[in-house]
Amino acid sequence: MSALVPHHSATLLVATVVSSCLAFGAQAQDSSPWQRDSHSAVRLLAGSRSGPVMLGGIAIQLQPGWKTYWRTPGDSGVPPRFDFSKSENVEAVTILWPAPTKFDDGAGGHSLGYHDQVVLPLRVVAKSVDKPMILRADISYAVCEKICIPVEAKAELAFTSVASTEDASLSAALDTVPKPANVGDPNPPTIRDVKRDGKKDVIVDVATADPRGVQLYVEGPTPDWALPIPVARDSGTPGIKRFAFELDGVPPGVKPDGAALKFTLVAPDKAYEFNVNLP
Repeated sequence: MSALVPHHSATLLVATVVSSCLAFGAQAQDSSPWQRDSHSAVRLLAGSRSGPVMLGGIAIQLQPGWKTYWRTPGDSGVPPRFDFSKSENVEAVTILWPAPTKFDDGAGGHSLGYHDQVVLPLRVVAKSVDKPMILRADISYAVCEKICIPVEAKAELAFTSVASTEDASLSAALDTVPKPANVGDPNPPTIRDVKRDGKKDVIVDVATADPRGVQLYVEGPTPDWALPIPVARDSGTPGIKRFAFELDGVPPGVKPDGAALKFTLVAPDKAYEFNVNLP
């Protein structure tokens, strides 16, 4: 025997089903809503969920003329900070940083960062593959034109899609992250040699077929190192672009000999990272 449903009850049932479908659709979206301030916007991206390690992203949009900073901001600026500790079913999150651009900071130095828009890829490890996973981020960054403005934002996003609509954009962002390399690799551009010149100067020779647009950045083994941006010098050798920097910004009481430095070599169409123990 079939049951008759009153008209108002049927309407309520349809509304409930539609509401549930809309809620599911919102949960299944592969990007969080943009969190906007006066000069920028930020949101999370989720890649396909196909195993314990997934690709996500932090997308930042900037108004024309404004910039934000790399993990090492250069002579001035504020590095962004991200806190994922409130996430659910997340074991670890690793930020993969695209190669930065060098800017004139307006005070005689240079800063390192991004303009227009950038996606920072995230390598996200789930605690349990078969349980729901929600990434929550407390985001602190600065946007700068002639002055710098701090920005605080919160975003959250569930990883639910077997085939994410953001996979292509995340893959493109991953291509902008410097690739691991070794000193002396045969194919330029590459670092050929790192050597000391006296107690404070470090010389880095880069083999490159075209020196135009080639930049080199250096970081210490811990965030409290504040090494200067290497500057170009004449190498006197065709095919070699030489960079030099002083061992300034070393933490008090720390001897730099043997320190593990990270060099980021940026060319117009590629970028590489080198881990080098200082001679």
